[in-house]
Amino acid sequence: MTKTILITGASTGIGRATSKLFHNKGWNVVATMRTPAAETELSQLSNVLITKLDVTDETSIKAAVAQSMAKFDSIDVLVNNAGYGAVGPMETFPMENIRRQFDTNVIGLIATTKEVLPHMRAAKSGVIVNISSVGGKVAFPLTSLYSGTKFAVEGLTEALGYELGSIGIKAKLVEPGAIKTDFIGRSLDFHVDENMEEYLPTVQAITAYMEQISNGENASTPELVADVIWTAATDGTSTLRYTAGADAAQLIAERKALDDDTFLSNMKAQMGL
Repeated sequence: MTKTILITGASTGIGRATSKLFHNKGWNVVATMRTPAAETELSQLSNVLITKLDVTDETSIKAAVAQSMAKFDSIDVLVNNAGYGAVGPMETFPMENIRRQFDTNVIGLIATTKEVLPHMRAAKSGVIVNISSVGGKVAFPLTSLYSGTKFAVEGLTEALGYELGSIGIKAKLVEPGAIKTDFIGRSLDFHVDENMEEYLPTVQAITAYMEQISNGENASTPELVADVIWTAATDGTSTLRYTAGADAAQLIAERKALDDDTFLSNMKAQMGL
C-alpha cells in the first residue's frame, strides 16, 4: 500500500524539496501551505494533494487533515516544517510579534500534531518529524525568540517520543544548520528599534554574520535537508535527533565538548562581539 506524508510549509525551501523527494520515491504527498492557489509546480505532479493549512488557524488544520484522509485514507508521516524566524533584540519586539512567533513555531506544531495523532493511533504506527534547527541546540544573539521556539520543539519532541513509543508512533527531530533558501527574505521577521542604540553594535555584527553564513560554502541546500528527513521518516529506528549539514554537526559537537564559558567566548569572537 502506498504511504502518505503530510508536510506543512511546503511552498518553498525545505518543505518544497521534501514534497518533491517523497513524490519521486513513490509516496502520496499532501503538500500544505497558506496560499495553495499560488502553487504551480507541485500541483502538476500525480499523487500530490495541494491544500491550505495555516498552522495558526485550527479550522484550517482540521480541514487539511480531513482532506488528506478523504483522499489517501492514511497519514503515515507528518513533517512539521512550517515556521519563521523572529530576529532582533527581544526588548524591541511588540508582544503581538512575540506571540505570533510562538503561535507559529510551537503552538501550531502542537495543533497540527494533535489533529493527525488520532489517525496514527488508530493505525498503531506513524512517524512525526519535527523540523528544529541548530538554533534549538545553540542559541545565537538576536534569536532569543526563534531559539526559544526551537528549544521548545526539542523538548516537546523528546517527551513525545516517550508518550508515543508504546503505541508504535515515532517522534523525531531534524536539526538543520544554515540553509541556502529564501528563509532570510521570506520567512524572517527582523525587528530593531534604532532608539535603543545600545543594541545597534550587536545588531550590525550579527546581521553581517548571518549574511556570511547563509551565503557561505557550508550552508546546506534544501535538498540535503530533505534527504535527512527521508532517512528520519523511513529508517525504522527510534533515533531521536538527525543533524542536517556539516556546519550544524560541527557546532553541536563543539557545544557538547566545551564548557559554557569557553564555548560562549569562542562564539563571541567568531561573531565579532
